[in-house]
Amino acid sequence: MLVSAKEMLSKAKAGKYAVGQFNINNLEWTKAILNTAQELNSPVILGVSEGAGKYMCGYKTVVGMVKGMIEEMGITVPVALHLDHGSYEGAKACIAAGFSSVMFDGSHYPIEENIAKTKELVGICDELGLSLEAEVGAIGGEEDGVIGSGEVADPKECKMIADLGVTMLAAGIGNIHGKYPENWAGLSFDTLDAIQQLTGTMPLVLHGGTGIPAEMIKKAISLGVSKINVNTECQLAFAAATREYVEAGKDLQGKGFDPRKLLAPGYEAIKATVKEKMELFGSVGKA
Repeated sequence: MLVSAKEMLSKAKAGKYAVGQFNINNLEWTKAILNTAQELNSPVILGVSEGAGKYMCGYKTVVGMVKGMIEEMGITVPVALHLDHGSYEGAKACIAAGFSSVMFDGSHYPIEENIAKTKELVGICDELGLSLEAEVGAIGGEEDGVIGSGEVADPKECKMIADLGVTMLAAGIGNIHGKYPENWAGLSFDTLDAIQQLTGTMPLVLHGGTGIPAEMIKKAISLGVSKINVNTECQLAFAAATREYVEAGKDLQGKGFDPRKLLAPGYEAIKATVKEKMELFGSVGKA
């Protein structure tokens, strides 16, 4: 059964740990993340970008696969299925398809329009018992065409959005999607602290979790970050393990070309990455 992310994130905020959102791209990804969460007794959020949703043949296909796996694999830890960086239309489509959580990224709209659209979605999500993530201030890097430059959010605008009754808030604090550039200045903890002071018990979300040093992650969690998004790191691990398998010529030995064998090292690499992150975030044993 899918659950809203509200309870798991409220517990994380109170307990000073974070729940990982791991983006899924296909069956291997989903299976690896769910299995690891179950093995480590950790709550988990499966993230789906609009691009990944399209790639997996639409949101209903994703919901069917995830629900089927939870049942067939006997997953008992809390699992939220979450739209990542959703447009207004995308958020509505995922709600209709059966997602348990959505993100509406209105950060590129003027603040008034971001507020109006977020407010409407808060009403819909409240009625259906779903969790809603909102975003203020662009986050750097590229995310399905949404590009920013590691900007920092205005804490006052964060409070305006938080006060609408969203479940969690993503605010730019100098973080970037994808690989971090050599000249990256690091996270702005002053901004994070100011946002936390104004938004109180609201769980804060850190996007672009790949490539942020462990010490910075721990400090961010101590300052109120309760959800951390990881995507690129799993993709890099999967690609490296698959490359190694092929370069070693294992796909040419026996039935090594069988996708179940060909994709197995990548699957294990995702599991190892997710385990490392759950340990770092402190969510192990918190289900």
